[in-house]
Amino acid sequence: MFPAASLLTTLLLALSIAASPVEVRNSPVTLPIARRLNTSGGAINLVQHDQSRAAALKSFKGDSTLSRRTGSITVTNDAVGYIAEVGVGSPATNYYLIVDTGSSNTWVGADTAYVKTSTSVDTGEPVEVTYGSGSFSGTEYTDTVTLGSGLTITAQSIGVAATSTGFTGVDGIIGIGPLILTEGTLTDEPDTTIPTVTDNLYSQGIISEIVVGISFEPTTTESDANGELTFGGVDATKYTGTLAYTPLTTTEPASYYWGINESITYGTTTILAETAGIVDTGTTLILLASNAYDEYKSATGATLDQTTGLLRITTTQYSALKDLNFVVGSNTYTLTPNAQIWPRSLNTYIGGTTSYIYLVVNNLGTPSGEGLDFINGYTFLERFYAVFDTTHSQVGFATTAYTDATTN
Repeated sequence: MFPAASLLTTLLLALSIAASPVEVRNSPVTLPIARRLNTSGGAINLVQHDQSRAAALKSFKGDSTLSRRTGSITVTNDAVGYIAEVGVGSPATNYYLIVDTGSSNTWVGADTAYVKTSTSVDTGEPVEVTYGSGSFSGTEYTDTVTLGSGLTITAQSIGVAATSTGFTGVDGIIGIGPLILTEGTLTDEPDTTIPTVTDNLYSQGIISEIVVGISFEPTTTESDANGELTFGGVDATKYTGTLAYTPLTTTEPASYYWGINESITYGTTTILAETAGIVDTGTTLILLASNAYDEYKSATGATLDQTTGLLRITTTQYSALKDLNFVVGSNTYTLTPNAQIWPRSLNTYIGGTTSYIYLVVNNLGTPSGEGLDFINGYTFLERFYAVFDTTHSQVGFATTAYTDATTN
């Protein structure tokens, strides 16, 4: 008998050997995703959720130790997530998994229990991941994973939760972040990384490049199938104009994630000089370093709403709101005034007042100059098509039909 650690290493090695050369059978692969608001615990505290997650993301040290996420981090329930329906096993059991670009482990069992089938292989290896918005621990398996209409990945490594916190109403996560984020999550093999779903789609010849395209659309309802995840390429029907790419940042800790360099202006005034930050589907708001947040708050005339933790403006201030511009390389991506506010039809879900106007820009909680000075969350991504390209070490953006839409 192989010890559990050796068995998993052997399985992961076999997957890496299969990576080259391969015949590409299908490319790209598209998976619909839907936004879901988790109101199981009452009103959603967006700010607490996002700031807790940001603290966890910033604490990543990039070494192969279990202590690489350091410090005491408050765990809050996942507030808003984009959910994909993913099949595991043969025959497949469908699980509803949060699409997360800020982590890379894929796991199930938070709500719906894992169902073992003939394709399930228990590696016996303990696995554990802590997020700002929750945590899970359990055992690593390999199993068949089905995406979309019958497209299967064989021997995909997945975590099976024995315990989980902060994932009420969902079954786990499909992680599409960089591979390095899996290092140290296998507690007995801290130097081992786990091939992600995207890695195995590529190694098994299902896609031709390690690329993920994400399309979101603004929505004003609690649960709406308003997104699409494309593995192996992009969906040109989901964006307008030209995709523009920027290299991944080399500044730590942003470089461990989908990190880029950008500057931000409010109108014509620079509120954040060019610095490193990340693009993250697991963060709801747009978080800015505290000094940039203070400048934005002052420029808009907003006040801090004590109930929600969000910035609030009057109708008069809204009519005077200026564009918020994200300058990435030689390209500028603009959030119109409407794109800077929370959907008013969803105010009650966040504990707010129906008639109030809340802004989606908030405080990262730390000053600029710390290597991760902004997070472009899904309120940014709902206005732009995004491409996460491992093959060429870059992130791409393009405008969409919803970039300038008045939906909120």
